[in-house]
Amino acid sequence: MSECMHLTLCICRIGAYTCFRTLCCKGQPPPRPEYDLVCIGLTGSGKTSLLSRLCSEATDNIGPTTGFSIKAVPFQNAILNVKELGGADSIKKYWSRYYQGSQGVVFVLDSASTDEDLEMARTELHSALQHPQLCTLPFLILANHQDKPAARTTQEIKKYFELEPLARGKSWILEGSSVDNIDAVKQSFTQLIELLEDKDQDTGRI
Repeated sequence: MSECMHLTLCICRIGAYTCFRTLCCKGQPPPRPEYDLVCIGLTGSGKTSLLSRLCSEATDNIGPTTGFSIKAVPFQNAILNVKELGGADSIKKYWSRYYQGSQGVVFVLDSASTDEDLEMARTELHSALQHPQLCTLPFLILANHQDKPAARTTQEIKKYFELEPLARGKSWILEGSSVDNIDAVKQSFTQLIELLEDKDQDTGRI
């Protein structure tokens, strides 16, 4: 057998072995990163319904959250452990007790609410954006109930909430949402994951 043919056979064997290793001996895929989020908003903003839909859970007979609940929301490239806090007046004053350890914030508002409730939501969002434990975290702001006739647009929300001056220099996303368009909600959370990943990389470079 010529040296050229012998070399060709060796290369083929190496190639076959490499293919075998790739197909049959592939290790477990790396675990998806997990991020701890806090989800806040007034009662009736739709926090629970959105999170339930993201987890493929039924949304029938959903009532106001009492205290808090935690859901693990799976995405292709991450798992979001979302701590949802109840939005009733009796609970809001305790929100800050649950902020510690959060890596991101989801704020849900009812874009079709009364002017009075919208002003209250504005006050709570401003407070969250300036809170020492949250002010450096990525924010996803969802203008929910966009399927309702009285819903305000995201541009109207941005202007009324004064987000441009207040959140300048912060990482934030404002998107419309509704339970009837859960694909759009998933896309909004995917954008939040990208902000979380960017913050992780920035932390790693320090």
